[in-house]
Amino acid sequence: MIVKDELLSKLRRYFDLNLYEVKLWAALLSRGVSTAGELSDIADVPRSRSYDVLESLEKKGFVVMKLGKPIKYIAIPPTEVVDRVKKNMHANAMEKVKRLDSIKTSPLLVELENLHTNGISLVDPSELSGCLRGRNNIYNHLDLLIKDAKSSINIMTTDKGFMRKVEGLRANLEIAKKKGVKIKISAPLTKENKKIADSLKSVAEVKHNDKIKSRFITVDSNDLVFMMLNDTEVHPSYDLGVWVKTPYFASAMDQMFNHAWGLK
Repeated sequence: MIVKDELLSKLRRYFDLNLYEVKLWAALLSRGVSTAGELSDIADVPRSRSYDVLESLEKKGFVVMKLGKPIKYIAIPPTEVVDRVKKNMHANAMEKVKRLDSIKTSPLLVELENLHTNGISLVDPSELSGCLRGRNNIYNHLDLLIKDAKSSINIMTTDKGFMRKVEGLRANLEIAKKKGVKIKISAPLTKENKKIADSLKSVAEVKHNDKIKSRFITVDSNDLVFMMLNDTEVHPSYDLGVWVKTPYFASAMDQMFNHAWGLK
């Protein structure tokens, strides 16, 4: 049996299996029912590993062990496997979320916070900078900074970036607003995003800007995140941001922001 590497790679990604597991599962699907030895030969998996791997697939709901000797394995229909994997992944995810939630009220979090606080106090402020690779990582860091905002948040972005930020950051922007944080957003307003801008009136001041093309956020004139690339020319996975904690540079960017804010 020859299975393309591309198919094996997809199976590993979608079903969260290792290489031996996808090889044996694909081999069993092609046979319907088979022994561990036969599957080992077909899939080119060492016999010494085949029983362990098949046992793992059985526990995950991919195969059923047939009673009798020699021991044989029966393939579960792929549609049923998808449902089982989905159910198991959901259960595992909920268990992990529950475990993480329990940490919030445990002494472990206090220990972790103490470690971080003591560590940060030893760091020169100029060292607090970092490269954020991928749009998800950028937005996760923006979320963190917005949560800690105390006085101001200034956002300059593109028309599409404006819609993304409202979608991804709105919840914490609303919380920041309730804490008294002043939020300003400067972006090109179009027919496509005008309704979104109107819906944000109770949260932030939004102004049209198509004269200065830039993507950056300042928080409390202390933290600055600026994006290095044009978001219309880069895939989200390759988007690149730089975070720096520097009142000097952040204040300068606030001045640039306020200048653009006053332009008509």
